[in-house]
Amino acid sequence: MAGGNIDAAAKEMEALHVGKAQETKQENLNKVASVEDVTSPKELKVSDSNDGAPGAQSSPPEDGDDAVHGAAASVAAKKKKKKSKANRKKDPLQKTDPPSIPIDELFPSGDFPVGEIQEYKDDNLWRTTSEEKREQERLQKPIYNSVRRAAEVHRQVRKYMRSVVKPGMLMIELCETLENMVRKLIKENGLQAGIAFPTGCSLNWVAAHWTPNSGDKTVLQYDDVMKLDFGTHIDGNIVDSAFTVAFNPMFDPLLQATRDATNTGIKEAGIDVRLCDVGTAIQEVMESYEVEIDGKVFQVKSVRNLNGHSIEPYHIHAGKSVPIVKGGEQTKMEEGEFYAIETFGSTGKGFVREDLECSHYMKNFDVGHVPLRVAKSKQLLGTINNNFGTLAFCRRYLDRNGETKYLMALKNLCDVGIVQPIPPMCDVKGSYVSQSEHTILLRPTCKEVISRGDDY
Repeated sequence: MAGGNIDAAAKEMEALHVGKAQETKQENLNKVASVEDVTSPKELKVSDSNDGAPGAQSSPPEDGDDAVHGAAASVAAKKKKKKSKANRKKDPLQKTDPPSIPIDELFPSGDFPVGEIQEYKDDNLWRTTSEEKREQERLQKPIYNSVRRAAEVHRQVRKYMRSVVKPGMLMIELCETLENMVRKLIKENGLQAGIAFPTGCSLNWVAAHWTPNSGDKTVLQYDDVMKLDFGTHIDGNIVDSAFTVAFNPMFDPLLQATRDATNTGIKEAGIDVRLCDVGTAIQEVMESYEVEIDGKVFQVKSVRNLNGHSIEPYHIHAGKSVPIVKGGEQTKMEEGEFYAIETFGSTGKGFVREDLECSHYMKNFDVGHVPLRVAKSKQLLGTINNNFGTLAFCRRYLDRNGETKYLMALKNLCDVGIVQPIPPMCDVKGSYVSQSEHTILLRPTCKEVISRGDDY
């Protein structure tokens, strides 16, 4: 009797043990199933195999805890990887030397560097805090951003050119290096973005509007005074800025005269300011300078028949002129206008005339339909309309667009008044002329020197 009771108890204990084992196994299977909701079988297999040492046997199927642990680790690792990818921000592009990254890619937000801000003075000081004027500026932000993008291209290109321009360079090589860099950084796109006018690199007594034509062999010399004047544009919003390069330090006072005169003109400019008052201030500063060249002292003179000018979309020389001598127009500057404040200082007569071979041309802004009889003239006008519109161009640009044997057709377009030739402007031979120029915007609340940079 006693032996029979022991067997029954043993069987009872065995059944209890088996039941618990089955419950444990079922719990493990449930855990695996819940993990499978977020992890594929393939991932579980990879995770299980990676958890063991190389060459080790895989865990037996009934070992549920190991399987669950491996699957959970795989899911955690996957989530961590996704989180790290989400948190990892793409590194911003950095400027290169030489510049090679388009400006809009350096500033992906679309907000480009603001130029130098100068407050209005006297009767216009109230504009600085006017909420109404600030709202007007917010409405103009797309235009401001366009011209600031063009200005940043100008700054980067001229900074690079200053580092590479040296005596012995071919002038045509210098111009093409500069222009190709502008095309790359601004992402040249027909009339929407590109070069605003030909690169002026006038030497010595040539004050403005000279660029080499194809085949020109002029070489930059140590004793040359070169005016580097180039423009950029976005949607016709033009940045026009220039500086002078001289390797011989004896020309430093001449260069300083135009820099100071231009900065004076910028300081005096403003809403409701008369253009003649700006000219008077410029001349006073310019002609306070003297320069000694080869033992002879010259007073620096303002070139009286060269001026700054207002700028409008696709119209580099708009309706108003900013004189650089006293006695100019009584016309006032107005809110929202763009101006190129530029000054020329000369050791010669301070008066320029047209001379040398023409390289610059520009379609007249207000020209209407003019009938043309010559087929080549019609074809050339089509090239001009498609590639330049009313922006200035030069013969090298026509060559670049595949035009050949076009000089007679170009002359015909000039003769009928569709295109205007813009020949070089020269003082007396043997003199030296320097130039300095900035583009400013008369915003409703302040004055912004759009093209200002660390260099000038």
